[in-house]
Amino acid sequence: MPGSMIHAEGLTKQFGTLTAVDQVSLDLAEGEVFGFLGPNGAGKTTTVRMLTSLISKTSGVAVVADCEIGKEADELKLRARIGLLPENVGLYENSTAYENLEYFGQLYGLDGATLRRNIERLLRTMDLWEKKDVPVATFSKGMKQKVAIARALVHDPILVFLDEPTANLDPEAAKMVREILLALKKEKRTIFLNTHNLDEAQRICDRVGILRTRLLTVGSPRELETRMSGNRTVVKLERASEAIAGAVEAQIGSGRVEVSGDQLLVDVDDPDRQNPVIAAAIVAAGGRIRQLTQLSTSLEEVYLKLIHEEALPS
Repeated sequence: MPGSMIHAEGLTKQFGTLTAVDQVSLDLAEGEVFGFLGPNGAGKTTTVRMLTSLISKTSGVAVVADCEIGKEADELKLRARIGLLPENVGLYENSTAYENLEYFGQLYGLDGATLRRNIERLLRTMDLWEKKDVPVATFSKGMKQKVAIARALVHDPILVFLDEPTANLDPEAAKMVREILLALKKEKRTIFLNTHNLDEAQRICDRVGILRTRLLTVGSPRELETRMSGNRTVVKLERASEAIAGAVEAQIGSGRVEVSGDQLLVDVDDPDRQNPVIAAAIVAAGGRIRQLTQLSTSLEEVYLKLIHEEALPS
């Protein structure tokens, strides 16, 4: 699909009789941060391994960074265009941070000046420049993860795959890594992020997809929350009445208005536009507003509902 950094149609992977990834179709635009959510065993890592051509696909079509997955002639071109942070970082522990990045940069064929410039920029970004000559074996888990992210970026790829970048890190180290991801987002990097950390996805990702072997849904966190629950405005009044509800209904023109105790529950399509209209209608009808709030389903609720429904026997 034109303009897509990733375009996949019916991507499937089977291991014998086990279907690990089933008919996944998605598009990822340039400059987008896309979060792949799902429980352990959902197929997230298998999908990334197919998209990075580390394992073969069973069926389907995928084009990644203008390279066709499974086409031998595109293999080296793909390697040059993408970066990957795998589940297991696999650094050379007895080598220094600088030596690790230097080695992998040389594998990508970078000239000496470009490589030195990229290494210094990345290690300074990761706040590791002062530790550049220290063996990685002495680093904390968070520091090692930052070196591994730098390794994935050392050749300046146009697309980066990050597989659970904050898994098994303590809260402080996870926070450091999230700050790096937010900095990459500001640089308009295209990122495919595997995670089961919903807070991380909500803060970092432009869109998310929820996977449980099959792709269950795709959208921005806000879209998924609204799609699952709809939009509902709750207005707490000194005294609610059917007359006030009728006045609100007449003004908004659509959506159900329900009286519940001293509250009005109003279904809305566009809260930013309709909530001021609702407030004005209530005041004009003689109502006194104590509180007006917007109800929505959280991303966590959306995720758990979809995963639970998918897990139920049909």
